[in-house]
Amino acid sequence: MSRIFSSRAWRASTLLPGLRFKPGGSPVLRPGRWGLNSLLALAVVALLLLSLLAGELSLSPQQAWAAWRGEDAMALFLLQEVRLPRALAALLVGASLGLAGLILQTLARNRLASPDVLGLHDGAVLALGAGLWVSADGLLGPWWLALGGALLSLLLVLLCAGGVGRQGQRVLVVGLAVAAVARAGFELVLATVELAHSSALYSFSMGSLLAGSYQQLRPVSWGLGLVLLLLLPWLPGLALLQLGESQAQLLGLRVGLHRWALLLLAAALAGLGVSVAGPIGFIALVAPLLARAWLGPLPFLGASLLGAALTLIADLLGRLLLAPVELPAGVLSGILGGPVLLWLLLRDASQGDEE
Repeated sequence: MSRIFSSRAWRASTLLPGLRFKPGGSPVLRPGRWGLNSLLALAVVALLLLSLLAGELSLSPQQAWAAWRGEDAMALFLLQEVRLPRALAALLVGASLGLAGLILQTLARNRLASPDVLGLHDGAVLALGAGLWVSADGLLGPWWLALGGALLSLLLVLLCAGGVGRQGQRVLVVGLAVAAVARAGFELVLATVELAHSSALYSFSMGSLLAGSYQQLRPVSWGLGLVLLLLLPWLPGLALLQLGESQAQLLGLRVGLHRWALLLLAAALAGLGVSVAGPIGFIALVAPLLARAWLGPLPFLGASLLGAALTLIADLLGRLLLAPVELPAGVLSGILGGPVLLWLLLRDASQGDEE
């Protein structure tokens, strides 16, 4: 009976950050975690609104309101057809990458585990490019090829590594090797397709949100929603896996099944994110680390919100820093994410020395 209660309590506390349970079963609300998640949500909304207004052609809130009322056709087109789909793409991509990174880091028990390190990003981009060898109707291959490429890359990494391994070291090394091979394959595609396709592929491979459109976002958003629904029943098992495989098995968890299901769902999140904007690096690596530092273990909502916020910031800075020239969001995320990751690692190392 206590095991059933603890499972239900963990489900509630996972889906409602800040909610905890006393040993007797009564809920306790910790406003600190609620407050931080609320601030992150407000920050994402503010960044979303700012991304609609800022750019080479800036709009005031009054101009934006007049455009939505139909009084300025040009401003309405800019907001509705150019900036809104781009902002929504950043939101979806960042949230999916943040959550995927958190799951992979938890399963591998290694803070460096992320879709870009494990070769999922490069596999997704390679699949999109290789699709042009079969059919060159569009500038890029069909969006679902990115999902298939990420899943195939994950399966290849796990098969070559023989599993995740102790502390995730083995799977990280194999992931780096698979990423290098996939990157070389992508360069082969660039060298063999027509110039128009290679230009689009190269821009896409740098992590660009410029080509976001409603037509592209609609199936991807449905796919992300489906993956999230499939993910929910497996989240309690992820908390038990943090205790170690032997302890999780003693608590009745089917470790192998949960590990494979969570890995595949994390790869699906990464592949769907790449299908929209290409590989935006460091988001899946840094967002979970920051979320854990601020919110504690397994901050699912916090990692998603931070991933969305970081992607929106990278896209905004890419538009504003060298305007009218635009820098891809993937370039800015690397510039921002590298120092943040270094700071987090150095901070943890200094704390370990003090202990």
